[in-house]
Amino acid sequence: MTAIEIGVECAGWVGAILVLIAFFLISTNRVNANMPVFHWLNIFGAVGLIIHTLYNTAYPSAFVNVIWAGVAVYSLSNILKKR
Repeated sequence: MTAIEIGVECAGWVGAILVLIAFFLISTNRVNANMPVFHWLNIFGAVGLIIHTLYNTAYPSAFVNVIWAGVAVYSLSNILKKR
């Protein structure tokens, strides 16, 4: 396995873990949708998954994660504008 492949695998695993952490936190009411940390976890998680899925030419999954990240960026920007 090359260094690039290892980096891509790490990005994918870290991305998956971050998205799952965000899901766990919101599902257990430890965070809510108005908290920036929830959206940052989703943004960085989606970016990691985008890297992995694009490298592996899994374009439908990449598409979903681009939208996922876009929604998180949009929501985060609305939260930050209100402050």
